[in-house]
Amino acid sequence: MGSRDRKQLSSMLYSYYRLGHCLPDVSPEEKILAGVFLCNQVPSELLQYLKPLWNEKISAPLSEKLSVLGIEDAAASIFPWSSELSKGIEREEFAFSHLHQPDLFIRIRPGHEENVIGKLERERWQYEWLRPYCVRLPNRTKVDEMFDLNREIVVQDFSSQQIGEFMLRTGAWQPQTPLKTWDCCAGSGGKSILLHDLHPAVNLTVSDIRSSILQNLKTRFAEAGLKNYRSFTADLSVASSGPPEMDYDLIVADVPCSGSGTWGRTPESLCFFNPAAIESFRVLQQKIISNVAGYLKKGGVLIYITCSVFERENEWVADMIQREIGLRLLDRQLFAGYPFRADSMFAGSFVAN
Repeated sequence: MGSRDRKQLSSMLYSYYRLGHCLPDVSPEEKILAGVFLCNQVPSELLQYLKPLWNEKISAPLSEKLSVLGIEDAAASIFPWSSELSKGIEREEFAFSHLHQPDLFIRIRPGHEENVIGKLERERWQYEWLRPYCVRLPNRTKVDEMFDLNREIVVQDFSSQQIGEFMLRTGAWQPQTPLKTWDCCAGSGGKSILLHDLHPAVNLTVSDIRSSILQNLKTRFAEAGLKNYRSFTADLSVASSGPPEMDYDLIVADVPCSGSGTWGRTPESLCFFNPAAIESFRVLQQKIISNVAGYLKKGGVLIYITCSVFERENEWVADMIQREIGLRLLDRQLFAGYPFRADSMFAGSFVAN
């Protein structure tokens, strides 16, 4: 196929998955066409050929398009687990957000503001400031062709960037004071780079259950200029699998979760998700937090993070951390990203008494 055909096929497939559990009784071909109709606002050659009446209404409001298709209570059809949602998630708005690809967000790293802004202006890219250092771009923007990734900018969702502001509110550190930190579910290292930019004096330890991820993290840290850190592989659902030290000022636990706050980017997950996984993730999250909390020094702070919209992974675990582990809640916040075409996340901060 040529690039144009590949792009069109990709759009058709994503449109199919974005409907979630809508139209279970129609053929895959009809569901693809319905997805193209609901997920787009500009006329489609495909619809013009196969569904010309739909194509005439493609720019109509979503409610009118749903009426054309005869879909009732579409929000429940797209996302059928509304009873599991955290408080603060608006059911219909969240469900309908899956019909559109979230935007691309970059964070400008300290010292590179003038250079990055200059490139944006010279290329006349469409962009929007959401916060200092946070820029929104169309989701197909090829930032890797313009910027030195991880050195000048970090590709990081808007809600994820707000975790930095959330951590600052904990008061866990003082400027220029060494901060002994363990990013215990480090993944690709985005939170660690953010933490380093907020507090360059951080004394950083990172871990993950996947050695391949830590190898990718090593490459990314080198690009970002992070050199003074330690890393190790660990299954933190198993007791006594943490580092030898027990006196951390800050532990960041961006735990494994359903990822339900990011399904706008991976709509296939919306279709294939098994709701029984919510309880499995909750149990895993509680094991991890129970095992890592003991590594905090007195007065140390735990930051609990998910990219989930499910209450059992969010508020329930936050309540458990207080009730069973005995950490004191400092703050918790649900980051509803869908009004900003961003991911949704949850964070809680707790202090060891």
